[in-house]
Amino acid sequence: MSQALRGDDVTVFGDGSQTRSLCYVSDLIEGIYRLMQSDEADPVNIGNPHEITIRQLADKIVALTGSKSRIVTRPLPVDDPRVRQPDITRARTLLGWEPGVPLEEGLARTLAYFRRKLALG
Repeated sequence: MSQALRGDDVTVFGDGSQTRSLCYVSDLIEGIYRLMQSDEADPVNIGNPHEITIRQLADKIVALTGSKSRIVTRPLPVDDPRVRQPDITRARTLLGWEPGVPLEEGLARTLAYFRRKLALG
């Protein structure tokens, strides 16, 4: 977001087809809190199971910021995972938890934060 807000090129590693599942911080904290309050000792995935490609994310960020930034690609690091998608079945079942902040809302909140941060710097 900071690249787009500054009007710099937005960097995407690889072709951007790798996926990520983004979870807004307040959802993540709520999930961790519920896990801490439970008696569960085994691992429980806390995250968002909805995937988006890195290229789609970059396109959304450029559109949200209203930037004229170009999206440029760089070589994909060899250890970069192709897919990141947590299975939150145990979180739903054991904790009654799942993320509630939609991607677009989380991006808008994050954008507001970066706009404030860049204005201070």
